[in-house]
Amino acid sequence: MLRGEFPDAGEHSPEALLSAYGSVLAETVDAAGADAVVESAGIERETVAAVADDEVAQLSLSDAMAVLATEPDRPDADTLQAEAQDILLMGMTTAVMDVEALASGIDSQLEPKEIQQKIEGRYPMTLGEYALLHSYIESRKP
Repeated sequence: MLRGEFPDAGEHSPEALLSAYGSVLAETVDAAGADAVVESAGIERETVAAVADDEVAQLSLSDAMAVLATEPDRPDADTLQAEAQDILLMGMTTAVMDVEALASGIDSQLEPKEIQQKIEGRYPMTLGEYALLHSYIESRKP
């Protein structure tokens, strides 16, 4: 999800990776305070409450990045989202993998065209989907 924060992503299941993402997000909400996150990130209070409770599988990647961007030492949400997408794209390049191979590797849980649109940011991606893709891509890198 963030460069350098999950260097062993390929060694974890998508569920374990999602849990790690959830922990980082919950810590962010705890540190900043739910009200500040709602105001700064521009997302609904119920969404922030779900993040605080570590219920992040259906959270959109863009909302997750908006939460992370509330930390003063982090870049803005758009930059964080671009970085997250870049992690997947560069990982696919390093692993010499196309979207068809990726779809096959995740047992066609997402279609190749859908994967491409999500990775490129043309279609929303949930954090659960991101964890699935991130885990698989990283596990195939040499």
